[in-house]
Amino acid sequence: MKWKVNPAEAGLHSWRMFALCTAMTLSAPLLAHHNFADLYLEADTIEIDGEVVEFQYRNPHSWIHVQAQDAFGAQKIYSGEWVSVSRLEREGITKDFFKVGDRLRIWASPNRKPSDNRVRIKRMERRSDRWRWGGNRIETR
Repeated sequence: MKWKVNPAEAGLHSWRMFALCTAMTLSAPLLAHHNFADLYLEADTIEIDGEVVEFQYRNPHSWIHVQAQDAFGAQKIYSGEWVSVSRLEREGITKDFFKVGDRLRIWASPNRKPSDNRVRIKRMERRSDRWRWGGNRIETR
């Protein structure tokens, strides 16, 4: 049995496949990004006072890992999700801005899962030089 293909239909089919592949490719970065409210309790704020153990200067979000005491006095490493490298660069913050041992005070949205130490940074200050970062009006409660 031979299949007869109408050239007009073949061209339309190719065009549809091209459009579908293009749409999927362009939307992939959007699917990788998350809504903060899915992971964090945005209406709540906790305060963390501790020392930097690692600063990850990367996209889509930079991370600051701080060792501090939890509410029960136990030592814990909090992982603070921050902003993109491009935003940090606009604010003069480089990959060498934080050093291991820097003392930070952080105000953050806690994780929805109490056992998860990841938080979203809203505001922070470094004790040694009184440097402060306040995010934006929404993030500085």
